[in-house]
Amino acid sequence: MGKITYLPFAQVGKFPKLFLDYVNGKEFLTSFISAWALPENFAAQVELKKVTFTQQKRQILHQVLVRQYQQSGCTPPETVLQLLQPHSFTLTTGHQLNIFTGPLYFHYKIITTINAAKKLSQLYPQYRFIPVYWMASEDHDVDEINHFRLFGKKYTWQTDQKGAVGRFNPQSLAAVAQQAPEMHHALVQAYTHSNTLAEATRKIVDHFYRDEGIVILDGDDVELKRLFLPFVRKEITQQLSWKAVKSTTERLTALGYHCQVTPRQVNLFYLDHQFRQRIDIYHPEKKQYKVLNTNLFFTEEELLQWAEEYPEKISPNVVLRPLYQEVVLPNVCYIGGPAEIGYWLQFKEMFAAFETPMPLLLPRNSALLLEVRHQRKMQKLNLSVSDLFAPALKVRQKIVFQQENQYVTIGQEMESIIQQWDRVIAKVAEIDPTLRQAAIAQKVFMQKKLLHFAGKIRKAQERRHETTLRQWANLQEELFPAGGLQERSENFLTFLLNYPHLLQELKAVFDPFDFRFVVVEL
Repeated sequence: MGKITYLPFAQVGKFPKLFLDYVNGKEFLTSFISAWALPENFAAQVELKKVTFTQQKRQILHQVLVRQYQQSGCTPPETVLQLLQPHSFTLTTGHQLNIFTGPLYFHYKIITTINAAKKLSQLYPQYRFIPVYWMASEDHDVDEINHFRLFGKKYTWQTDQKGAVGRFNPQSLAAVAQQAPEMHHALVQAYTHSNTLAEATRKIVDHFYRDEGIVILDGDDVELKRLFLPFVRKEITQQLSWKAVKSTTERLTALGYHCQVTPRQVNLFYLDHQFRQRIDIYHPEKKQYKVLNTNLFFTEEELLQWAEEYPEKISPNVVLRPLYQEVVLPNVCYIGGPAEIGYWLQFKEMFAAFETPMPLLLPRNSALLLEVRHQRKMQKLNLSVSDLFAPALKVRQKIVFQQENQYVTIGQEMESIIQQWDRVIAKVAEIDPTLRQAAIAQKVFMQKKLLHFAGKIRKAQERRHETTLRQWANLQEELFPAGGLQERSENFLTFLLNYPHLLQELKAVFDPFDFRFVVVEL
């Protein structure tokens, strides 16, 4: 691993304001969280979790995990057994089942979770903190998971399967793998020899992170849903999540933040084979419900009875999924990206309404990877890491200045002319106050003309260094595809195939409690 540079998230210029305020510990956000995700706050969070997570729940969770691993043909890691111990607690991250693991930040999430569990286990030897990857297997938006980008090219899985993506048959993904110039054997094996996408994803994560004790949990499970039934009943009869999240959302909006999640009156889906549709209130006064895009209707009593008989067919939506996770896990912390941290901040009142501890919220590590070829381009252009995140005009000026030791501007001249105009305006006002506005208008007109001419001068000078500036533009596009962060676009195989120890080296670099952006020179 080469040089490591740490930058404030704000300097990167690609993160939402709510996330920036959160990582900077803005005091006015304390009413939206249980506590800040600092190492010293975890002992109190453990005490809160002890009250609600019983030994019976531990037994059920252990049985579910053993069964899920065995059905996937995987051996449960030792940490699954450790979950039976009352001093064991989890740190959880979750993600969609993107094919071939999707963008880089999938791995950043898992590595942050693993590192946080290790660090906290050292700080609190009386407890055991276990990393968990929660598979969002019930999501049904296939367009969000059916593609990945490798070496700058997008590859898409064409499938007509519907419903929960975790239940999809993944074997046709082997053909997608053949389209790529290079591919890792573990991914091809997982897709070729698995019955579902959830099973294949478990095998992939287990392959890369098994030695770190990561526990992989699929929430699409009848026994876990039974544990969640008391909360489902409250959701149906009292609409607690809608009322609570609506209130919190209004508070965040009043502070000027954009909120991502819009709660519904009932935040549940009807889940069946190749089918996931929202449950909605059809007639509030008569307490009647319907499943959208179907002929299924229920009275409140019928819906409650149906949930009791078929808990596996109840699926929490984006609002209730965090609550579901906290109910079935001895969890004390959720690790998420900028968008996730933002929407978890909408849930404080919901957790209180359901009398369940809200976990601490830890931002995942975020990084930019610079390959050797990127570093060479930067050296050739004599640019620093900070220049990668600087305003484009400033960097272009720097490049041109380095080429000919000057960058022609007329800033000082413009300032001198404006000062002269101010004196003219003052004299005009003395002679005839009615002409003052006309003089000001002439000044504004002159400013616009000067700015336009300055632009022509800049473009003329840049044309003399068009090749060099194009090299800079190409580097920017490689590192920030479509203007976004590399981690949200490029697949980890783009780097792993050339740097086989990449994941191990990132584990050594990432500090889960250092809330800064990391630039890694490979």
